Amino acid sequence: MKKSIILLLFMCYALCLRAQQWLTDSLEIHAGATGTAAGKDYQPLWLLSNHFGTISDRKGDVSTQVGFSNRLVWKKGFYVKYGLDIYNNDQFGHTFIEQGYIKAGYKNWEIRGGRYEEIIGEVDPLLGSGSMGISGNALPIPKIGLAVTKYTNVPFTNGWLQFRGLLSHGWMGKDQFIRNAWLHEKNFYLRIGKNKLKLFGGIQHYAVWGGSRKDLPSITSNWQGFMDVLLVKTKDDGTVGNADIQPNRPGDHRGIIEGGIDWENEQLALHLYHQTPFESGQGIDIRNIDRLLGISYTNKKEHGWLSKITAEFIYTKQSNDFYLQRLRESYYNNGVYLTGWDYHERIIGTPLFIDRNRGQHYFPGMKPMNWDQPKDSLRGKGGNIINNRVVGGHIGVLYHLTKRISGKTLITYTQNYGTYTNPALFTPVKRQWYTLEELCYLLPGRGITVTAAVAVDQGQLTNNVGFMLGLLWSWKK
Repeated sequence: MKKSIILLLFMCYALCLRAQQWLTDSLEIHAGATGTAAGKDYQPLWLLSNHFGTISDRKGDVSTQVGFSNRLVWKKGFYVKYGLDIYNNDQFGHTFIEQGYIKAGYKNWEIRGGRYEEIIGEVDPLLGSGSMGISGNALPIPKIGLAVTKYTNVPFTNGWLQFRGLLSHGWMGKDQFIRNAWLHEKNFYLRIGKNKLKLFGGIQHYAVWGGSRKDLPSITSNWQGFMDVLLVKTKDDGTVGNADIQPNRPGDHRGIIEGGIDWENEQLALHLYHQTPFESGQGIDIRNIDRLLGISYTNKKEHGWLSKITAEFIYTKQSNDFYLQRLRESYYNNGVYLTGWDYHERIIGTPLFIDRNRGQHYFPGMKPMNWDQPKDSLRGKGGNIINNRVVGGHIGVLYHLTKRISGKTLITYTQNYGTYTNPALFTPVKRQWYTLEELCYLLPGRGITVTAAVAVDQGQLTNNVGFMLGLLWSWKK
């Protein structure tokens, strides 16, 4: 996969050089290094999370990066974008491609392939705690797909109705309980309004399906299986093997129902968003009160110190308690695809949940699962996500101290209740604070940004402090 992406990037660049007389070119090259240090053998939450898996979770490390991106545009609206970002961390012991992609499109329609950073949903990508669908917490999953990247007018509605969405097919890799499983991803959004006030709503659907495992030899991994997942059909995919719990939907399904309001004028913009998670059809119910609720204020004036402020409330404690306990959902967990909503030991959605890899720092005796062990020995351990019942609040602020110095502050408070299937570790409830203070300084005339940050975690899960110092050089054509 990596070799194919690199080869395609060079082929695309060579073709673009031959056609440069018809294109506008916006090449950017960047390189940098980030050092992290913590008081314990792992990093505080907001130094580690929402960095697309590029920060290592260890006491001290230096992460180096180098990369480029380019966008070439024809006058009629056709374009090609491509990029590559290579990181090295774990004390120079681990080199990986964080991004390597090609995207081609016309206006808002786009075909894309490779690894690329993407946050799905209407959440605030800069100051929010993270989308419950796909956030910026884990390493990007390699995928190919088709997307309408921005809200696009529906014909014959005079601009009052717009839509956007995507359909993707991805590869989850070998670091899973069921190896080489596939990712199915689709969403669709509608927005009403073309003046100051706009209302939007949509649905996200994800499924991990297919793959192979020696003690689960009959998993469906063919075209019919893809269609069953695409249409969310009730079907036996060979993973359950128990007539008492048939019928079954192939794969591990989850989704988000999202809605909100946008209002803006020449001076400010307000953005209200609401996400309701579900893991099966029973979660699509008016009785489901689990949610991520956020509101963001953006200052559009040229003057003033405040750029943006975002506040969020998260509540996932219910977990469909209007059903019998054996039928309740356990967010991000699955009884067959035991890795759950996790990729390269990072949660794909909200980082306020806790997986076993993170939980090993909080609880003596907790260890990440060894996916090579027999399935029967793994299924009795309570799931890879050990905490998915959370109540909390989050505030993020973005501001300017001077023209060249900007800052970001994150403050998060959570009450953590574990899971319904394994609540013992979180009984009584564990209360926790996560904070971050970050400052960025743009050196005059050199294209260099210096970033310094301190993060403090304090509470009944952990007490830890960490520091970060980063240097990023960028050049734009």
